[in-house]
Amino acid sequence: MSINSALAAGASGLVANSSALAAISDNIANVNTVGYKRVETVFTPNYKIRGGGEIRYASSGVASNSRLDVNSAGLLNPGSSPTDMAIDGAGFFVVRPTPSNASGADAVLFTRSGSFETDNEGFLRNDAGQYLFAWPVQADGSVSLNPSNLNELEAVNLSNIGGTAQATSSVRINANLQASQAISPAAATYAAGASATNMASGGVTPDFQRTIQVYDTQGGVRSITLSLLKSTTANQWHAELHVVPASDVTTGAGLIDGQIATGVLAFNTDGEIDAAASTLPTTLSFLGSNNVAALGATDVQWAAATGVGSQSITLDLGASGSPGGMTQFDSPSTLNSTVADGAIFGAFAGVEVSTDGFISARFTNGVVRQIYQIPVATVFNPNGLASTGGASFQVTDDSGAFTLNAPGLGASGTISSATLENSNVDIATEFADLIITQRAYSASSRIITTADEMLNEAIQMKR
Repeated sequence: MSINSALAAGASGLVANSSALAAISDNIANVNTVGYKRVETVFTPNYKIRGGGEIRYASSGVASNSRLDVNSAGLLNPGSSPTDMAIDGAGFFVVRPTPSNASGADAVLFTRSGSFETDNEGFLRNDAGQYLFAWPVQADGSVSLNPSNLNELEAVNLSNIGGTAQATSSVRINANLQASQAISPAAATYAAGASATNMASGGVTPDFQRTIQVYDTQGGVRSITLSLLKSTTANQWHAELHVVPASDVTTGAGLIDGQIATGVLAFNTDGEIDAAASTLPTTLSFLGSNNVAALGATDVQWAAATGVGSQSITLDLGASGSPGGMTQFDSPSTLNSTVADGAIFGAFAGVEVSTDGFISARFTNGVVRQIYQIPVATVFNPNGLASTGGASFQVTDDSGAFTLNAPGLGASGTISSATLENSNVDIATEFADLIITQRAYSASSRIITTADEMLNEAIQMKR
């Protein structure tokens, strides 16, 4: 009977709008929840009518289907910590409920909730208690990027970061040598391989001398002196690099008095350095203090008493046509600057996160070292993900498989540090939907009341 079907239709309207009310209630309650994705209720009619119409119509009611609006991003607002992170664009953070994954079967979850803080063990964990996973940066600075292998990821832990020192690997010297410098009488008999006639020993007074500080592998300060003596050959200078004190190094044949390199600096007629004619080595290699092999000619080793490791230093003296470096102009000899990298020991001072997802440790000595890179996971259909609570999701057949990319590559968004993503709930829209749902619920109840009255009339016909 059509009246009975009308009762069922009214009841289905009550159920459907009750479901819509529940979804709206969640949306309003989570309007300030970081990374929350609103629930949308979609109504579907249940009627089945042939193209030619029906002689008698029976109500089928309505069905409701709740789905997540994951694809819509919330507004990005400033956070209070460098580890507050948001994804600017498509994609999700990869998180797990435990940091160790000892069983190998812990759930892999995806979230936009980036309010990460360190727990008592140093792991980065968000407000829902989920641990952030990322690719570790190897000692050589490389990252093993794999789009699907979760075993390459590990829980981000900041407690394992101790202090660090950084050995010097490059030195740039910016200086001018006076072209009209008078030639010293010692230049006629100068010989780098004899203490009586070289500059490292003090046997010959250099025309120009400056000391450069570098850092060894333990962050210790070592002094390297550059000594220059104008040659009897036009536009050439005898050059020696030697360590002070000389006892800091042990050298092979051809080097004495702490020397680590000898040769000639040559200049062209324009006063710029002539690299082709210069013979002073531009790479200074130091063997570690624990080296026990015999030293070859011109080999240099840190003395055993120093206890430091091997290192190589690139000496940048400039190039013809480039600004800076070594020059020979007719103005007083002067050292304009020396630029050496490296640093003394520094304690861990905090972290910073770049847009390409690198988490870098910052130390008190100014060194910044990359330790992790955060992947961004993407799926073909974000709205097909299944919610698991805590603003996190799992892949389903509807969502498609996930892909891990470095931030900013492919379809992946970039990382915004000290930023949080708000929920994608629009409070005005929710209140408008709340009014509509309330009216629809009331209307459905009126269907039941009216059908009841009509049934009552039918029953009264018997009397």
